[in-house]
Amino acid sequence: METVQFNDGNQIPAVGFGVFRIPADGSTYQAVKEALAVGYRHIDTAVAYFNEQEVGQAIKDSGIPREEIFVTSKIWLQDYGYEAATKGLETSLKKLGLDYIDLYLLHQPYGDVPGAWRALEDAKAAGKIKSIGVSNMTPTIWNKFVPDFATTPAVNQVEFNLFFQQQELRKLLDPLDVKIEAWSPLGAGNQNMLTNETVLALADKYHKNAGQVILRFENQEGIIVLPKSTHKERMIGNLDIFDFTLTEGELASLRALDTGKGAHNPDAPGVADMLLSAFDVHAND
Repeated sequence: METVQFNDGNQIPAVGFGVFRIPADGSTYQAVKEALAVGYRHIDTAVAYFNEQEVGQAIKDSGIPREEIFVTSKIWLQDYGYEAATKGLETSLKKLGLDYIDLYLLHQPYGDVPGAWRALEDAKAAGKIKSIGVSNMTPTIWNKFVPDFATTPAVNQVEFNLFFQQQELRKLLDPLDVKIEAWSPLGAGNQNMLTNETVLALADKYHKNAGQVILRFENQEGIIVLPKSTHKERMIGNLDIFDFTLTEGELASLRALDTGKGAHNPDAPGVADMLLSAFDVHAND
């Protein structure tokens, strides 16, 4: 598996397996176990996915050495602030059944972000987290918070796909060597994207499917991708993107498909309140 190096020196597998919206009714356990069996070594979960426990159990039961699996989780808004974030991380570790988490992110950029970030920095220093990062930060939000951080985030996990290539954000992050991770790298199955003529022509040329062409494009652009599927064939296909290389001209033709607009706008008014009410991570405490 190809890896990408963070600005803190740690390595992350270039393709991860995302578990957003996979229920914690045994489905997440099965999906992660299958993903690990077909070759994934990077699993991306979150407190607000409510499935950390099943992810941890699948990792444990896989028989794969812990150090060979890269695990990401994310802390949710109800646990922001220094004390709450410190406690929230301990809950994540307990649910996952792990001694450390490879990458821990601030899932949303609202509320007491500075306090939560300090908690992540201290947990990193204590060895409980290997790398720390943020998620859903636009350039505006990044400039509001990150210049005051003692530690530069290793990653910013954001919406990124063929139609929304985050050009402004990349100009801001590239000089800092902050990597972008793409959630929804296939546009949540956007049919306009998967049936685009340029994409299909390249799929035909390289004997790949449209999703593989898009993921390879994103990979060659330096983006860490997190495709999600519960279907074994698609899981395998989403990993099988390293046996062809798009030319500079082909990359340019795919860059030209960028619309500059995504489905989610973190800068929009009311988003913080909407998200806070949408997920109560302590409802069952």
